[in-house]
Amino acid sequence: MLDKTAQDAPEDTVKGDVRQASKHDSAHLHVTGEAQYIDDVPEPAGCLHLYVAKSERAHGKIRSMDLSSVEASPGVVAVVTAADIPGANDIGPVIKDDPLFADGTVLYHGQCLFAVVATSRKAARLAALRAAVEYEDQVPLVTIGDARTASSLIEDEQVMTLGDADAAINAAPFKLSGKLVEGGQDHFYLEGQVALAIPGENGELLIHSSTQNPTEAQHLIAALLNIPDSQVSVVVRRMGGGFGGKETQSTLLAAAAALGALKTGKAVKFRMDRDDDMIMTGKRHDFEVGWTAGFDARGVLQGASFDLASRCGFSTDLSLAINDRAMFHADNCYFFGNARIVSNRMRTHTVSNTAFRGFGGPQGMVGVEQMMDAVAFEVGRDPLDVRLDNLYGEGRDLTPYHQTVEDFVARQLMDELAGSSDYRARRAEIEAFNKQEGTIKRGIALTPVKFGISFTTTHLNQAGALINVYTDGSIQLNHGGTEMGQGLMVKVAQVVAHEFQVDIDRIRIMATSTDKVPNTSATAASSGSDLNGMAAKAAAETIKARLVAFVAEREGVDADDVVFTNNKILADGKEFTFQEIVQAAYLARISLSATGYYRTPKIHYDRAKHQGRPFYYFAYGAAVSEVEIDTLTGENRTVRTDILHEVGQSLNPAIDMGQIEGGFIQGMGWLTTEELVYDERGRLRTHAPSTYKIPTASDRPAAMNIKIWDKGRNEERTIHRSKAVGEPPFMLAISVLSALTHAVSGATGHKVWPRLDAPATPERILMAVEAACAEAAT
Repeated sequence: MLDKTAQDAPEDTVKGDVRQASKHDSAHLHVTGEAQYIDDVPEPAGCLHLYVAKSERAHGKIRSMDLSSVEASPGVVAVVTAADIPGANDIGPVIKDDPLFADGTVLYHGQCLFAVVATSRKAARLAALRAAVEYEDQVPLVTIGDARTASSLIEDEQVMTLGDADAAINAAPFKLSGKLVEGGQDHFYLEGQVALAIPGENGELLIHSSTQNPTEAQHLIAALLNIPDSQVSVVVRRMGGGFGGKETQSTLLAAAAALGALKTGKAVKFRMDRDDDMIMTGKRHDFEVGWTAGFDARGVLQGASFDLASRCGFSTDLSLAINDRAMFHADNCYFFGNARIVSNRMRTHTVSNTAFRGFGGPQGMVGVEQMMDAVAFEVGRDPLDVRLDNLYGEGRDLTPYHQTVEDFVARQLMDELAGSSDYRARRAEIEAFNKQEGTIKRGIALTPVKFGISFTTTHLNQAGALINVYTDGSIQLNHGGTEMGQGLMVKVAQVVAHEFQVDIDRIRIMATSTDKVPNTSATAASSGSDLNGMAAKAAAETIKARLVAFVAEREGVDADDVVFTNNKILADGKEFTFQEIVQAAYLARISLSATGYYRTPKIHYDRAKHQGRPFYYFAYGAAVSEVEIDTLTGENRTVRTDILHEVGQSLNPAIDMGQIEGGFIQGMGWLTTEELVYDERGRLRTHAPSTYKIPTASDRPAAMNIKIWDKGRNEERTIHRSKAVGEPPFMLAISVLSALTHAVSGATGHKVWPRLDAPATPERILMAVEAACAEAAT
């Protein structure tokens, strides 16, 4: 653990400067329960509550819907259906195929039919249950296989190529194919989905929403209500977790509440319980991955092809970009030379899947790491050596999407981690142990991560900020990023503290609001600090330049002689407090407010060709995980993990260390315990913690050694040469799946390399052991 705090800073630096391990700005509020979330916002007098009725069918036509008993229920103020929407009945973020309320046809189990607005949530819920709905059932497409058979796609098949993969594979000395299934994942944020809509004068609406994308919610609500964007203000101070699940899916609640408020003229709150939240909101896309590799006797690739297929659900949501990113990350850290990556995005009658930490990258990356393990087994080499021999490098630096890898440091990370973790000696001991009698088998694996940073939809790579400096020297910070626990707000505040050289205590972090900073992008793609930090820096520099010019003129010195340092401003030997200069500047009619704007440079992408530079830079990491399995039950545990992660020059090492650990544990949950089960009728059967198992504190490896790479530095001009840290650590957990596969192989004395799908639950491990042992016996 890091023990450096802001208070440990040298006396000649300001408290909370960049690169200091400052505490999360809301940490003390979290632990005392004082942090205010949407459900804590005081409800206005007469506030009403909303509940939506859910479809009991996954696919069918609505033959009739009698709501008379609903309207007559105690406490009901209004019942809202698709017919009550004055604008567009659609909340699709990209493609307009996602109705707020079903209109004639239902497309997934749990789809919204109508909303009840009542004096209490309980009254609204009980009333909704009284609806008499008749359906004309149709057979739902539930699985990827169902959709394949029906040729049900959200868009045409996408193909990315580099060279001639088929020819290279066929000409290679060795050829190997495999496939695997990767399950989905529920976001399981601590704070569920919630929104509060408050009507104002002249048709204005104030929306408190637990959302990662206030601007998108604003625009979609305005279109739904057929009013200008400027009439809607969306505000969020913090979320109790998001992980991508509140990037688009939160709009359902905000839009329904806004519609209820418009119809009743009263404030309306819509809060989901956990079961409804899991049933009605999208997940990580589950994937089926097929791969083929052509390689030489050392396992060096001559060519590789991948066939990716995902369950997108009933509507498009963000599936186009998510599946694109899966294609981008099918290479991970490896040079294919020749590559063909095919992606099919399957439309099913299930909830529309959506963004989740990594945004498709993990699904693409798991496939290539499983391929590396299988190729290494085929040629009889340590998988680490095969991985090292296939890494990007000089003359081997072109990705399948034709971006040149210019900042590759994975080799250094892997070499350093292999040494510090004693990987090679431990692997030899484990393989010797596995050849002994006993039901317990062990496994170990070292896997790297190369993750592209930027929104792959180019226009989203922009951000704005607004900084107000007050005459007492205090500062108000506004920007378009949202806080979901990841520490974005404190990092951006550190950037502003650094620019003005004032203690971070002077800076007031404001709620994200569309009426302060307009037209912003979602806080996603690990770009929150990159984009908003640079925008805030630009705003601070504008005010700072005004103050410098003012002091230089007043004191008769050159602008270069005006220095901001440690809460003071120096001017050629004279010393002033920051507050003194700010007060004087105000009296001299100098503006103390400024906006800032930033757009990511260098990036471009031709989606029709799947070629370009979609990423400004790459973030890297590596992890070694050791596991144990019981071959009689499939029970397993991760006993040790060593992580070396690169974050450039960290803005805040304490925050970054938390992100690395949390990302790894969440990734481990996806790959081991978190299983989503749908029945043949399209109903989610695992929609509560009783049946859906996220990792707990006891699942954390007993030995967990995490280090930020001390040689890290971003060669691109990012905010203080830092790198993104939100998503990349998630994929470090792939080392656990590879280690579990190694342990299953140990059940055969390492005579067979098994297939192990994810999540690697005890049942799947047990079945993999039985299949591998049967193969070894033939």
